[in-house]
Amino acid sequence: MNDQLMTDLESPSSQASPYLSAFNSAQYNAMGDGITAIDAYGTVILSDKISRESLEIYPKRSLAELYPGLWDVVVECMNDRRPRHEISLQRGDSSFFVSVNPIVVDDAAIGATCVFVENTTMGILSRQLRSFRELSKELAAIIDSSSEGLWVCDGAGIILRVNPASERLNNLRKEEVIGRNVSELVEEGIIDRSAVAEVMKSRSVVHLMQGIAGRKLITTGVPVFDDDGELIRVVVTERDITEIDRLQRELEDQEALKGQFWHHMMEQQQVELATSSIIAKSPEMIKALRQAIKVAAADSTVLILGESGVGKGLFADLIHQNSSRATKPLIKLNCGAIPESLIESELFGYEKGAFTGANTTKPGYLELADEGILFLDEIAELPPPSQVKLLRFLEDGRVTRLGGTTGRKVNVRIIAATHRDLEKMVEEKTFRLDFYYRLNVVPLHIPSLKERKNCLLSLLRHYIDYFAAKNGTTKRLSRGATDALLAYDYPGNVRELMNLCERLVVMSDSEVIDLKDLPRQFSRQMEDPQNLTDSWPREMNLDQIVGSIERSLLVDAMKECGNQYRMADALGIHQSTVARKLKRYGLT
Repeated sequence: MNDQLMTDLESPSSQASPYLSAFNSAQYNAMGDGITAIDAYGTVILSDKISRESLEIYPKRSLAELYPGLWDVVVECMNDRRPRHEISLQRGDSSFFVSVNPIVVDDAAIGATCVFVENTTMGILSRQLRSFRELSKELAAIIDSSSEGLWVCDGAGIILRVNPASERLNNLRKEEVIGRNVSELVEEGIIDRSAVAEVMKSRSVVHLMQGIAGRKLITTGVPVFDDDGELIRVVVTERDITEIDRLQRELEDQEALKGQFWHHMMEQQQVELATSSIIAKSPEMIKALRQAIKVAAADSTVLILGESGVGKGLFADLIHQNSSRATKPLIKLNCGAIPESLIESELFGYEKGAFTGANTTKPGYLELADEGILFLDEIAELPPPSQVKLLRFLEDGRVTRLGGTTGRKVNVRIIAATHRDLEKMVEEKTFRLDFYYRLNVVPLHIPSLKERKNCLLSLLRHYIDYFAAKNGTTKRLSRGATDALLAYDYPGNVRELMNLCERLVVMSDSEVIDLKDLPRQFSRQMEDPQNLTDSWPREMNLDQIVGSIERSLLVDAMKECGNQYRMADALGIHQSTVARKLKRYGLT
C-alpha cells in the first residue's frame, strides 16, 4: 500500500488510487501549513514542503521514531476516530501546534493526517479567532437560556436578536421581528412602549413598565457606544414581574407585619421612659417593682391598675424586658385613642374589600404581637362588641380578620392597664364580668405620687438632670423651689412631674431654678399660710418645725449623695455647714 501511495504522489499523471484521490501535492504545498499523512503503522506516506523543511518529516520514515509523543496521539486518534487539536510540538527553536484527524475508509481507520501550524503571530490570531467563535457560541447559549427576555438592536432601532424568553413573554416568534424597526412593533400594537426608542432619544439607561399579552414587564434599555461616542447597539432586558406580584402576595402578610411593626414602634416610642430607670424609694413602689419582675417570668395575663401618669406603660416595658418574650415585639395600643368604629379593625385587622376604603390587606395588632406581648392601655374604654371578640381570642387564641372567613392561631400575651375602677364598671353593666375575670388574672397596682412621697426628691433631681443634659445645659433647684415642688400633690403623677421639670429647665434663665421660675400655683401655695400650718402638728413651734424639715432634707441628701461634699453641692451650702448640722441632728 505504501508503494502505491508514493507512486501516486511521484506520478501525478498516473491513475490515482482510492486512498489518494483527495490529495494533490501542488495544492498542499501552497496551503501555507505543514501537512503530513501517516498510515496505520506510523509510516509517513505524504509530507509537504513545510513538513519536510521545518520538521524533517519525509515520506517512508517512521513518525514513531521521529516524534514518539505525536505518534501516541495519532494512535489514540485512530482508535477512537476523534480529532485532536492544538497539540504542542517543539523542533529546535520553532514551536508548532498540531491538529490530528483520522483517515477513515469503509468504516476503518487506515491512517491519519497531521496539520502543523507554526506558533507565529498569524497562528496566534488564528487561535484567537477560534476562541472568539467559541466564546460567541457560549454567549449565545447563555443568552438563549436566560429566563429574562433580551432584545439587541442596532443604533437605528433595527432588531438584530431576540432570545427565546422574549419570544415567550411577548407571544411572538423572532423570525417575525428580526430585521424590523421597533417603531413598527409599537405602531402595530405588539408592544405599547419602546425602551429602544427612549434610549435613542436620551442616550442613557431607560426603565419602563409595560403591559404585554396580559403580563407586567419591567424593561431596561442600555445604550452601547463605540470609541467615537456613536450609538451602535441598544440592549433591552425584560423581567416578568407578574410572577413577582404573585410571590409578593404570598409574602404580603409578613411584609405588612414587619412594616407596621416598625411604624408602630416609631409612633409608640417614648424617649423619656426608654432612657430613664424606675426610681423607687417608697416601700409601696419597691413592692410594685418586685411584683412586676416576678410576674414577668410567668406567661399570665396582667392587669395594671393605677392613676393616670403613674407609669403603667413603663411597667409593661419592665415586664416585657424580663420575660421570655423579651426578644419578640411589645405592641402598645391605647384603646381610648382609637374611634369605636375602628378599634375592632385595629385589633384584628381586615381583608381587602372588607369595608369601604379597605384597598389592601392589613394585619391587626394581635398579629403584629405574635410571639410577643400586646399592651392594651385604657382597657376600660374598649367597647362591648370588641370586649366580646377579644374575650373569644383570650379563650382560643385565634384571630379572624374583618372580611375574612378563616382564622389563624397566634401566640400573644396580654397586658392590660386602666386608671378606672373596673369592678364598679362591672356593677354598672358598662364592662363585661367574664371579660374582667379573663383580664384580672394577675392584678398589679402602681402607687401614685401621693403614695410614694419618699420618691419625690429623687424624681425631681433625676428629671432636672435629664432634661438639662438633653438641652446641653446645667440646672439645679434652689431650696425654696425644692420645698415648693415637694409640697405639691401632682394629680398628674410622674407624667406631670416630667413635664414640669422639662418646662423649668427650658424656661429658667439662670443655672439655679428658683421659686420665681415655678408656675404660679406653686408660688401661691408657698404664700398660703394655711398650707404650712396644715402640714405640721399645732403643738410644734417654729424651731421644731424648721429642725424637722432640715433633718429630713439631710437624711434624703445623705441617701442620694453619699458624702458630705456632694451633699453640700446639692444643698447649696459649705461642707463644714453640712458636717455641723449632721452632728447637731445625730446623723454622723
